[in-house]
Amino acid sequence: MEEDCINYAKKCHKCQIYGDKIHVPPSHLHVMTSSWSFSMSGMDVIRPISPKASNGHRFIFVVVDYFTKWVEAALYTNVTKPAVSKFLKKEIICQYGMPERIISDNALNLNNNTLSEVCIQVKIKHHNSSPYRPKMNGAVEEANNNIKKITYKDWHEKLPFALYAYHTSVRTSTGGTPFSLVYGMDALNLIKEKRLKAIHHGDLVLKKILPIQKDFRGKWMTNWEGPYVVKKVFSGGALILTEMDGKTLPKPVNSDSVKKYFT
Repeated sequence: MEEDCINYAKKCHKCQIYGDKIHVPPSHLHVMTSSWSFSMSGMDVIRPISPKASNGHRFIFVVVDYFTKWVEAALYTNVTKPAVSKFLKKEIICQYGMPERIISDNALNLNNNTLSEVCIQVKIKHHNSSPYRPKMNGAVEEANNNIKKITYKDWHEKLPFALYAYHTSVRTSTGGTPFSLVYGMDALNLIKEKRLKAIHHGDLVLKKILPIQKDFRGKWMTNWEGPYVVKKVFSGGALILTEMDGKTLPKPVNSDSVKKYFT
């Protein structure tokens, strides 16, 4: 009887077209490997970004080397077919040599005759990932997410600094920084590390915006709000905060959810 009920429920048309995808075994992993630096690259477009930059730019074109995780990126008002081909020739081929393969999604501006001519000319194999499946081009998607985190504020001005931060950060998949893997040495950095001091009464702080807080800007919303003034510090790490006009927040917050605000 139980088995009959299960089989009947499985065959329900509306249940199948409206229901979630559950109890489905995962597909086999197909790991993309690269034999040497810049032999295989992935490319993608972060689109469209709101609000757009003052100069009209609202797209970021990203190319990632699968071996070193090195990233090259540029800002565009529109990512046109000629712009993609020009970027590949000037920023990738002329800088790092000719890759053996390039991976992209199925966007029209990344699949066109102009790009095909470039690939044929220098014997690059162009492959497409499956539609609506970002995991197929995972290296690029990871780079996109890191760039978004760094460039939330003034993103069009911060892109070069976002790339520097990404290039000089250790990637888990390689155990090293993209900079060291490309150039064989660490990037020059003479800035000494400074430990943050504990938070005290009277300090100005920013409070982390929790995921449950709604914001119309979606993924481009800021991560922190404030500044607030620390009114009281408890031994367990809880803080009482006040707004700049002296109004006390209704609930205490943990010190893990705040960071110092500098003026």
